[in-house]
Amino acid sequence: MPPPKVEDAGAQERMTAEQAERLKALAYEAYEPEAFSPSLTAAEAERRIATLNAKLKLLDGPPHVT
Repeated sequence: MPPPKVEDAGAQERMTAEQAERLKALAYEAYEPEAFSPSLTAAEAERRIATLNAKLKLLDGPPHVT
C-alpha cells in the first residue's frame, strides 16, 4: 500500500482557528458566505481559502481590453 499523501495526512483534522478566521473573512469579501462552514476539515478549509484567494485576485485585476 502506498504511503498517504502529505495533504491527506491531516484530511480529518478540524480547521484551525486561524483558518476559520481567514476563510470567514474571504467568504465575506468574495460575497460567498456559503463557502464558510464551522465543520470543515483543515484540508477542505485550505482548498476553499485558495479558491477564494484566486477568485478575489481575478476580480481585483484590470478589466480585459478587447
